[in-house]
Amino acid sequence: MAASLGQVLALVLVAALWGGTQPLLKRASSRLQQVHERTWARQLLQEMKTLFLNTEYLMPFFLNQCGSLLYYLTLASTDLTLAVPISNSLAIVFTLIVGKVLGEDVGGKGAFTGMMLTVVGIALCVMSSVSKTQGQLSAL
Repeated sequence: MAASLGQVLALVLVAALWGGTQPLLKRASSRLQQVHERTWARQLLQEMKTLFLNTEYLMPFFLNQCGSLLYYLTLASTDLTLAVPISNSLAIVFTLIVGKVLGEDVGGKGAFTGMMLTVVGIALCVMSSVSKTQGQLSAL
């Protein structure tokens, strides 16, 4: 089963939501205050309260979960051999890009080379899927 352009774009959006929110979640979680309670249940409740009342953490978390929901919905109609490489590989690329924009040290030329090779690999996967679709249409 080959993927349509809409499915590929949905998977790229998933990657953007997953990868783009990781540096934001990392930054927000590093600023959280440590909570200490006597029992594990109270500790869990206090940690959840701390997380869910912190909008700096909650907004990227919500967007990340929207990416997961979109991924789940897209998997219903997309070939798994295309969905996993697109979403997971490009998520790393988006993480590096957003991290760089936020001023994180994401590596030098090696990181850039890795990003470019990842994008080329994903493009090859997508082109292979498109050529399969065109081959199936011309056989009809």
